[in-house]
Amino acid sequence: MLKDILENYENYQPGLSIDCVIFGFHDNQLKVLLIKIPHRETWSLPGGFIPVNQDIDVAAVTVLNERTGVDGIFLRQFATFGKVKRNDQHFSKEALEYLEIFEEKAKWLTRRFVTIGYYALVDFLKTIPKPANKDEIIEWIDHKEVPELILDHKEILGKALATLRMELNLMPVGYNLLPEKFTIPELQKLYETILDKKLDRRNFLRKITNIGILTKLDEKKSNVAHKAPNLYTFDKDKYKEVLKNGLNQGW
Repeated sequence: MLKDILENYENYQPGLSIDCVIFGFHDNQLKVLLIKIPHRETWSLPGGFIPVNQDIDVAAVTVLNERTGVDGIFLRQFATFGKVKRNDQHFSKEALEYLEIFEEKAKWLTRRFVTIGYYALVDFLKTIPKPANKDEIIEWIDHKEVPELILDHKEILGKALATLRMELNLMPVGYNLLPEKFTIPELQKLYETILDKKLDRRNFLRKITNIGILTKLDEKKSNVAHKAPNLYTFDKDKYKEVLKNGLNQGW
C-alpha cells in the first residue's frame, strides 16, 4: 500500500497525515485497534496520508477503511500532533531499503509529518477489521496492555483516552459499546473502565437515570447466579437529543 502511494505521492498532501484511535468494549475491557506491519516489531494506530482532492474529515474515513476495512463509523477529530522530530529517524536506511524506497520518494516520506488525530467508539462485535494485505496483522488489544508503538502513537492514544474521559461529562456513551439490551451494572462497568476508577452504585444510578436516555424493559438478565437484574435499552431519540444538547455533570 505504501509503495502504491509513493508511486503517486504528488497526489497526497505533503507533510500531513491522519492517525485513528478506534475504541471498542468487550469482556469488560476497553480495547483499541492496532496494526503491525511486516518489517517492524512495533505496533501502530491505523493511519495514512491525505489525498489532495479530499477534505480532511473525508480522508480520515478513507484512511481507516483502507487500513482496516472498517467503514460507516463516525470519526471525531480530537488533536493535532506536530513535534519537530516526531518522525525523525522513523524510516531508517535499512527500512527504506527493505521497502525499496529511494531518492525523491524517500525524501517525501522522511520529511516532518504533522498528524491529525481522530477517534471513534464502535460496536466491537459488529466491527470486523481486515488487514490491508496478507502480511499485516490487525488486533483488538486491551488499552492497558498496549505494546510498544511507533512514533508518538502512545501519546496520541493517551490523548484520545483523556479526551474520551473528559467528554463523558459532556455527552453519554454506551450506544455503540454495549449490546442492545444491558444491565445498569454493565453500563456502570463501562464507565468505570473508561474512567479507570470505581463509581458509587447509587450515585451512578441516580445520575444516569436523570439523563433520561434509558428505557427499562420488562425483562431480566438470564443465566446469572444471583438475583437477576433488570434489562435496559437506550431510547435512541432521547440519546440523540442529549448528544446534540450535551450534559453538564461529572462522574
